Amino acid sequence: MKQLQPLIYAILLIIGIYIGTIGPRTQHIVDNKLNNILQIINNNYVDSINKKTFENSTINSILSDLDPHSSYISTENFKPVEENMKGSFSGIGVEFNIIEDSIVVVAPISGGPSEKLGIRSGDRIISVEQEDVASIGIKNEEVIQRLRGEKGSTVNIVVKRRGEDKLIPFAIVRDDIPLYSIDAGIMLTEDIAYIKINRFSATTYEEMMDKVNILTKKGMEKLILDFRENPGGYLHIANQICDEFLKAGELIVFTQGRNRAKQEVFATHNGSLENIPVIVLINEGSASASEIVSGALQDNDRGLLIGRRSFGKGLVQEQINLNDGSVIRLSTQRYYTPSGRCIQKKYGKNIKDYYLEQYTRKDIKTNYPDSLIYNTKKGRIVYGGGGITPDIIIKIDTNTNYSQINKMMNKGWINKFCFETSEYLKIQGIKNYKQININNIYPDFLLYLSKEDDKFELKLGDKELRYLKNLIIATISRNLWDNDVYYKVLSKEDEYIRTALKEMN
Repeated sequence: MKQLQPLIYAILLIIGIYIGTIGPRTQHIVDNKLNNILQIINNNYVDSINKKTFENSTINSILSDLDPHSSYISTENFKPVEENMKGSFSGIGVEFNIIEDSIVVVAPISGGPSEKLGIRSGDRIISVEQEDVASIGIKNEEVIQRLRGEKGSTVNIVVKRRGEDKLIPFAIVRDDIPLYSIDAGIMLTEDIAYIKINRFSATTYEEMMDKVNILTKKGMEKLILDFRENPGGYLHIANQICDEFLKAGELIVFTQGRNRAKQEVFATHNGSLENIPVIVLINEGSASASEIVSGALQDNDRGLLIGRRSFGKGLVQEQINLNDGSVIRLSTQRYYTPSGRCIQKKYGKNIKDYYLEQYTRKDIKTNYPDSLIYNTKKGRIVYGGGGITPDIIIKIDTNTNYSQINKMMNKGWINKFCFETSEYLKIQGIKNYKQININNIYPDFLLYLSKEDDKFELKLGDKELRYLKNLIIATISRNLWDNDVYYKVLSKEDEYIRTALKEMN
């Protein structure tokens, strides 16, 4: 992922994998040695302690000694995790960005309460419940705390709108806001479609089939599925998606554990995508459920995989609900692809090495021991050892350096410039992304950078510069239109997609 440094991305990957589960069980905490020790410490320790915080850290310490994915989620942290996987939350329904210490509406969410009241892209929220929220150094999580709330509750905000002299008050009744797990569903050519899935939540299957129906009407005859940076999610959703591509009776995945019997999952019906040629894009950030789908399509000779070896998260977490509202997600089984490959990679020396391993690995298809060589349904050779190795590997270009682009993204400079530029282009009445002239915009971008940091000297190679200019056009396009246009523009400088189009043609 070019926009994030490896360590930052690793943290995001941990969060994504952390929420993966196959379903809840209920179990109450009982009296035991651990509880007795905690009580002794609480009653006798020389200094006062926060019992709740101490308990949480103790449980996490115990689980971290088991494997990298068994985890404890405290009561206060469980709600946002649950919202993310259920695919909705209650709020006012806006995408926002903090620009120049001000909360700026990037876009109201379609069908949400803010859109219905007439809140527009570019509106600046200056107060929430009579509290000044402009020029106070507010953070993203603080904005979310103020704007989200119980469904049916009211939040009063005041916005400053470009071209309006007076401030505009809104009383917004919070409602359920969808969290989409599909970033884009577009036609790349007259007959080749592209769908990007960012995680496997409760709504992903329905979202995907809606996209499939739309794209079929537009002429889809071939499909590129993008699982890059997809950390996984629900196993049953991955199985449902596989079922659309595989014939009835074909094995999708099987699981097995020390205290869990082997369980096999097979395709069950005539899927709507059985006859659609498919290519799957994966990389080091593709994990868990995305590896299950990728492995199933590869082992059944149903699709071609392009990219780099996936993360290697092949442990099943069962959710155990505790009596205080917190949960434990305990690894109970391992995932295996139809050919018998175990998806889980080695744990490594410590948690840091485990999550950063993908940045030091070498993706080669030689010198595999016989024990790690498997065969697909038609006898093609595939490789085990953790993760899913693609059929066509996109090698890391060691001659490129995206660190300066990473810095500009992390500082928010690109997003800020693109937002301001899109506001100007909107006034000019621009109709589509092809009218955006990067040769006119880029000098303004360089001037903008000098104002942000006069010591920052941008030095990029030809490939990095092409990527940056395309990224600027794509980001402006997303502000003016939507994610579909954003990914349509990005695809032009995407080596994975270019390789997939070449293979399909």
